[in-house]
Amino acid sequence: MHTVRPDDQPSWLVRVLSQGPIQILLVLVILLSIGMMFHACLLEWGEHLWAGYAELRIDPPGRSSLKAGPGGSEEGVESEEDDLFRDLFGEEILDPAAQEAAAAARLEQERLARERESRLTIPLRCYSVVETRVEALLAAGVNFLPQALVLLLLLGGCCATAGRSHIALREIADRTDDRISHLCQLVANGMIAVSAWAKLGVSHGMDAQIQWIWIGGMGGMSFICLIHLLWPIQPPSTSAASKGLSVSVLSTIPLYTYMAIISGAYFFLVEHHVQGLAIYLKKLTQHAILYLQVGLYIWTGMLLKQTLLGRLSFDIVRPWRFPPELLAVIVVVAAALPTAYSGASGIFVIAMGATIFQELRRAGTSVQRALSATAMSGSLGVVLNPCLLVVIVASLNKQVTTDQLYGWGWKVFLLTSFLFLFASWLTRAGPWRIRLSGEAVGQSWRAVRDLVPYVLIGAAMLFFFSLVLDVRLNEHNSPILLPCLLLLLLPYDRRLARRREDGPGGAFSTFRAATAASRDAGVHIGALLILMSLSVCLGGVIERAELVSIFPTSLDSTLLTMIMITMTLVVIGMIMDPYGAVILVSVTLAPVAYQNQIHPVHFWMVVLVAFELGYLTPPVALNHLLARQVVGPLREDEATPSGRRSFWIRHERILLPVSVMSTALFLVAFVPLFFY
Repeated sequence: MHTVRPDDQPSWLVRVLSQGPIQILLVLVILLSIGMMFHACLLEWGEHLWAGYAELRIDPPGRSSLKAGPGGSEEGVESEEDDLFRDLFGEEILDPAAQEAAAAARLEQERLARERESRLTIPLRCYSVVETRVEALLAAGVNFLPQALVLLLLLGGCCATAGRSHIALREIADRTDDRISHLCQLVANGMIAVSAWAKLGVSHGMDAQIQWIWIGGMGGMSFICLIHLLWPIQPPSTSAASKGLSVSVLSTIPLYTYMAIISGAYFFLVEHHVQGLAIYLKKLTQHAILYLQVGLYIWTGMLLKQTLLGRLSFDIVRPWRFPPELLAVIVVVAAALPTAYSGASGIFVIAMGATIFQELRRAGTSVQRALSATAMSGSLGVVLNPCLLVVIVASLNKQVTTDQLYGWGWKVFLLTSFLFLFASWLTRAGPWRIRLSGEAVGQSWRAVRDLVPYVLIGAAMLFFFSLVLDVRLNEHNSPILLPCLLLLLLPYDRRLARRREDGPGGAFSTFRAATAASRDAGVHIGALLILMSLSVCLGGVIERAELVSIFPTSLDSTLLTMIMITMTLVVIGMIMDPYGAVILVSVTLAPVAYQNQIHPVHFWMVVLVAFELGYLTPPVALNHLLARQVVGPLREDEATPSGRRSFWIRHERILLPVSVMSTALFLVAFVPLFFY
């Protein structure tokens, strides 16, 4: 994936879409969520002002169940039970006791209705009108969320296509790469559009609207692909222009394209079920708010990337001149908390990967160690509160709760941190000596003082939300509060950047920094969300083809079951994104684990660790792809040192993270079995 940087010149289409419709959609999602918080407060305030407001605001059942007697009076009114028995037996009920009980019930209903009418004062009626209008407006917004998700995904997909920024194993380098990549994208987009058109024939209402959006979005992405086929990129050199067709060209085809073509070929040719792709793409909208929160987290990450927070955080530890390997450990462990708040490891790598790599290199860390730390910087925090991936797991699986997973997540985090520290110590280049000095204390203190205003601004905003809306920063509200927080911090951050004349964006104004963040967010939202959506389709193919059926449902051995499940989870993590993989595992492997007496919390902790190992393991190694792209091009001798160096040193960026996470996975998966 080619990552668009602030100094790049993106196409006009990327600027228009990302700084227009995409930004508007993200803001509307935030406003809708804040509106729901405000409505909850309106209900609470109404209850404080008028006891029983929840009942008063709702219209009573009315008098439809009562039938007026002769002359319009309510004498002789009969109960519904009387009508039922008359229909059944053709005669009236003559039981006096039943008639008396029915009359008493009617009188009680009338008394309650009169009492309610007497309590409906003018202030209460006015308040109720406002509150119910707000509720109706929010209900309309909630009903629009599925369409908003598909719009966000496809507008971002157009941005990623226009910027040649879809996630692939290798960046496009010449015209041959460009043409092959976009030709395959054209085929994939066409398959999705055809499937949506077939689904449109049996769809109604909201579902039909969503299919039209898919058709239009895929048509737009296909049109961009055609433009790129007619006018491919200009090669950077003559040698690049003359390079012919080779197997390496396949690595420039986006991962979502492979998933779409494989899934489409299965549904079109094997099952002859053209609607299959569209049906599984619809599953994404069943959890629309969760995937919209992924977009908000990406926007948060891009806003964070525009601030000085990363540089200022390094200023605290830089004066101590920690050994490079120890500094890498400190960075990876410290990155766990912001990773948890960014929603996924890949999002944090996109947001802060370049800063982490540059600061580690400035401290003397080798290129291989810096790349390994950059790729791993997002891996330790996915088990911590309030990571969105854990929220999705809990929402799809009622056997576990977020509290249970976060509680064990801290233990897994401590384990992986210790393993990374131990592995870094074993592979150190020299002795670890920490230079303590008064000058270092002073420099660190000055860096802390620079961070104090950020903390105060953030605390003030969180206090306001807590006081006015009774909302606190947690796994449910963090996707909404964090973008608001960073937008509030940006003006101060830009003033500080102008004084320092450094940091991301240099002397960028607040507006330019915000628009640059929106531009980057639009591209990354498209690249990640479309990969997630096609991962769901690929998971559907695996499910429908019953590939998991080769996995025995009952092995009569918890240990053997765990071995097979762990190996399968790592493979899934190597080829699928986390959110799509969670959906697949929930309907396939999770029931097998439960049936073989594996505790649900234990199983899902294994899933999370196995996925992170998969994201660090070739051939795909998604986190490494993202790290290399945000870092930018390196000299070949820097990226893969050769000569007399050991195999470990030459491939440390892969071997170190894989060894740490594989050891962690082994311990997390098998040690708890001894306590069953």
